[in-house]
Amino acid sequence: MPSFLPLGAIWIFLFSRVPPSLPLQEVHASRETIGKIAAASKMMWCSAAMDVLFLFDGSHSIGKGSFERSKHFAITVCDALDISPKKVRVGAVQFGSTPHPEFSLDSFSTGREVKAQIKRMLFKGGRTETGLALKYLLQRGLPGGRNGSVPQILIIVTDGKSQGQVALLANQLRKKGVTVFAVGVRFPRWEELHALASEPAEQHVLSAEHVEDATNGLLSTLSSSALCSTAASDCRVEAHPCEHKTLETIRELAGAAPCWRGAPQADTVLATRCPFYSWKRVFLSHPATCYRTTCPGPCDSQPCQNGGTCIPEGLDRYHCLCPLAFRGDTNCAQTLSLECRIDILFLLDSSASTALEGFLRAKAFVKRFVQAVLSEDSQARVGVASYSRELAMAVPIGKYQDLPDLVRSLDGIVFSGGPTLTGKALHWVAEHGFRTATRTSHDRPQRVVVLLTESYSQDEVAGPARHVRGRDLLLLGVGSEDVQVELEEITGSPGHVVIYAEPQDLLNKIPELQGKLCVWPRSGCPAQSMDLVFLLDASAAVGPGNFAQMQSFVRSCTLQFDVNPDVMQVGLVVYGRRVQTAFGLDAHLTRTAVLRAMSQAPFLGGTGSAGTALLHIYDKVMTVQKGARPGVPKAVVMVTGGRGAEDAVVPAQKLRSNGVSVLVVGVGPVLSDALRRLAGPRDSLIHVATYSNLPFHQDMIIKWICGAKQPVNLCKPSPCMNEGTCVLRRGSYRCECRSGWEGPHCENRVLRGDTPTARGSRQDPA
Repeated sequence: MPSFLPLGAIWIFLFSRVPPSLPLQEVHASRETIGKIAAASKMMWCSAAMDVLFLFDGSHSIGKGSFERSKHFAITVCDALDISPKKVRVGAVQFGSTPHPEFSLDSFSTGREVKAQIKRMLFKGGRTETGLALKYLLQRGLPGGRNGSVPQILIIVTDGKSQGQVALLANQLRKKGVTVFAVGVRFPRWEELHALASEPAEQHVLSAEHVEDATNGLLSTLSSSALCSTAASDCRVEAHPCEHKTLETIRELAGAAPCWRGAPQADTVLATRCPFYSWKRVFLSHPATCYRTTCPGPCDSQPCQNGGTCIPEGLDRYHCLCPLAFRGDTNCAQTLSLECRIDILFLLDSSASTALEGFLRAKAFVKRFVQAVLSEDSQARVGVASYSRELAMAVPIGKYQDLPDLVRSLDGIVFSGGPTLTGKALHWVAEHGFRTATRTSHDRPQRVVVLLTESYSQDEVAGPARHVRGRDLLLLGVGSEDVQVELEEITGSPGHVVIYAEPQDLLNKIPELQGKLCVWPRSGCPAQSMDLVFLLDASAAVGPGNFAQMQSFVRSCTLQFDVNPDVMQVGLVVYGRRVQTAFGLDAHLTRTAVLRAMSQAPFLGGTGSAGTALLHIYDKVMTVQKGARPGVPKAVVMVTGGRGAEDAVVPAQKLRSNGVSVLVVGVGPVLSDALRRLAGPRDSLIHVATYSNLPFHQDMIIKWICGAKQPVNLCKPSPCMNEGTCVLRRGSYRCECRSGWEGPHCENRVLRGDTPTARGSRQDPA
């Protein structure tokens, strides 16, 4: 039963002030599109005759900071207006408790004067009497205007918290032919902005907190009335889903507590339980459609290949951020290098049988080759000759030391037509082709002739070809499938021939030709591009002494390779009580650095798991993010004592399915069944009796590495992150990202707007 107490105290409850709501107008589009919207706002221009009046809310609810942002928005809009007495006139009125004309439409005749006056405007404060400002305009018209003889544009910049009714007054103003834009600032009341704006409201309600977006939206609407236009004809106004969001504070029941209320009896209060509340901030979202102008950007054509990121630079320029292996080219095309001392003479078929199209194709191949392969410090020198009935030495070897000059000289080589006398041309090259190369015989580099043709010779080629090869010249052939047999006869070996099936495939053969140069200095396959990982068993079963012999062995193997980011990349993983990446594929860029790092690899001891080690390579080593290069053959050479291989069959197959060849080198008197199953194909298993015998098997292992050429696929391993899908595309690739991710490799999370659910902190009741 409730008890009664004397009324002997006065209870005072203090409630904290409810925080204002936080507005956001958010266009749901990719970062690239948002950037295009911002860029397009600077490409739009309004030169049609019209009167533009800014009506600034200068009340206390706005505050000085938001008033300055309103001025910044107005100045940005003015940058797009052709302000002059006969074209665009601009005026400004500020209102708080009363309207105050800042300057009339006929006060200034240049954009510079208008913007300077806007900057000088002072915040006045007062109540938000939007209605009084609208009555002022209804009664007097737009100050200094042309009385409706030109379009009249009213831009109201306000927080939408008027002290009185505005809808009827705004409607009367619109009926007089005034186009009204309502631009929110600070914490606007969106409902009032919609009541102020012309129809359709979605094209006339904006947010000054996002200046470039609001400017684009305003100018896009005016462009639909032919008052504004874009600098580029292919710019388009498009609809984008967007939303107006407010962060509002709502009251939520938190519980009940004892309290005292008045009772019917005099001088008594009733003791009972009263509810108390907490305040919670929640996002409320209002879906809308925003109309914005976008223009094609320099990155729309996706000029950056092989996973490069295109970065716009202004409206028509860009640069590519390229992966390490592709940094030598502007567009991240595959770049190569020639580290050897070499003189190369390209011999181009300029006969009628090859035709002008084939000749131009060969010339483009040579130009792209020197751009991709040669550098300022390259030791290679290039010459170019063309032939049909006669041979013409267009670019003597060594004439151009400057690469741009060499490239420009190639443009001057002309098509001649005539019969295809390849044999005569070869004989001339053997006698005279390298006479301009002034290096002495003691210091003579390797000399190479590269024949490019699509036609069978009309004279005898076998004798002249033997004459060329007898002069200690390396003879290589590049041609279509139609001339493959003759090219093999000319060069003396199928391995010296580069064949393409379709004309458009010729440029893709540059890496193959590069791989056939610089091959004579050492054994192995030093010029072959490959990502190679050695996996060493560092478990207690092997022991530190045998592990040291394995280290020495892989160092000896590495001596056979040309280690650099364009050719061979080498990594090392060891496993024992744990799996450890001694160094990744892109950690060391020279052979000397790799050899040093191999010597420092740790012996781990403990019990090893080959399966775990192979999965480690799959997930954390042989990936594009860790330096693996798309489109390059990949191999793993595993040297193990055989223990701990029981769980490795599935991981090894997983690597092979992803385009990685796996060689198992089993050391010990007897091979275990687990190692046989792990090796898979019989040619992927080498049995070595003891660790000291490893050097005797080096040639066999090097041969396997050089032949480890699974079909190259730029999408294996996939360069796409976060479950993105890699899609092959004309010698390159692109990543299709799943929902919520974007970027060249799906590396960026897309930040979406919050739903109208509770977010932020809770506040205790006062």
